[in-house]
Amino acid sequence: MMVTYAAPGRINLIGEHTDYNLGWALPIALPQRVVVQYRPDDSDSITVRSDRESGQVDIPLGTAPGDITGWAAYIAGVMWSLRTAGHPVTGGAMTITSDVEMGSGLASSAAVECAVLAALTNGQSIDRVEQARIAQRAENTYVGAPTGLMDQLASLFGQPQHAMLIDFRDLTVKPVPFDPDSAGISLLVMNSRAAHRHAGGEYASRRASCERVAAALQVDSLRELQYRGLAALDGLADPEDTRRARHILTENQRVFDFVAALEVSDYAKAGEILTASHASMRDDFEITTPHIDLIADTAVRAGALGARMTGGGFGGCVIALVPTDLADTVGGTVRDVVTGAGYPEPTIAPARAAIGAEQVRG
Repeated sequence: MMVTYAAPGRINLIGEHTDYNLGWALPIALPQRVVVQYRPDDSDSITVRSDRESGQVDIPLGTAPGDITGWAAYIAGVMWSLRTAGHPVTGGAMTITSDVEMGSGLASSAAVECAVLAALTNGQSIDRVEQARIAQRAENTYVGAPTGLMDQLASLFGQPQHAMLIDFRDLTVKPVPFDPDSAGISLLVMNSRAAHRHAGGEYASRRASCERVAAALQVDSLRELQYRGLAALDGLADPEDTRRARHILTENQRVFDFVAALEVSDYAKAGEILTASHASMRDDFEITTPHIDLIADTAVRAGALGARMTGGGFGGCVIALVPTDLADTVGGTVRDVVTGAGYPEPTIAPARAAIGAEQVRG
């Protein structure tokens, strides 16, 4: 019997690199999604095909980290993580299709993981937080990307017209109304077409920097410093580590401030917070690029209420809150300025909050 499940990509509105520091973030699930069709059988492997790749990959049921590399490692990782968590995995044939842009900061890998996990566990009752943990373990341990839990939680918990306020220490997800269209505001997603690299050393080095600060200040995570304020960082020996930690503490506060702005539909204030987040990622966490900075800065100069890079960094997408009647002007100006500077023409489209992972019937 064929089963079909879908899981969406995500946009993180605010709260970058806060997840593995046990802080807060505010993502939305996107309408774009990964669809997995799975037909189980009695074989001892899963044969996987993807519309993004040529050929097929046969993954043994007993796969372990290091066995499979490349795009199929995400599927193999979910198989391995499910099995090590005590859930049975059977052989079969799997086909994956996706309209989530790869390498663009839209969490395409988490969408794959969550859709594959749902298909493999059809009918099993696994708590969504536990599903997120299983998918994260696949990415961390099997693939080797030291990502936090935000992408998987966003893909699993998404709701239309709502963002999700995630507390990464308590692992709670609170829906927050997010419907800028009703206020005449568009959320534009501007894909730089410069792929980011989550498994690369830059992401890992930022995480290691945060861990060094926590160890130096004798706390388990930077979360424990939040209510002590920036003064908690006084006296740290390494100025780079200090900047990294400062981004995390100020970014957590920006999450709270952004939620407060949404509660009163103050999108002008929300835009200012986006722009401040981008400056912090550029100057303190140092994960933007001149290409990404140009897109964000140009959008604001052209009339956006605010803009910032979203995702792990070093490429990917910029988001902007823009009065709907200025959306075409902002988009056109960004395209002209960015291509005039010699970069690829960005793809620009409005985005809305959508539903999370679900079974596809019919």
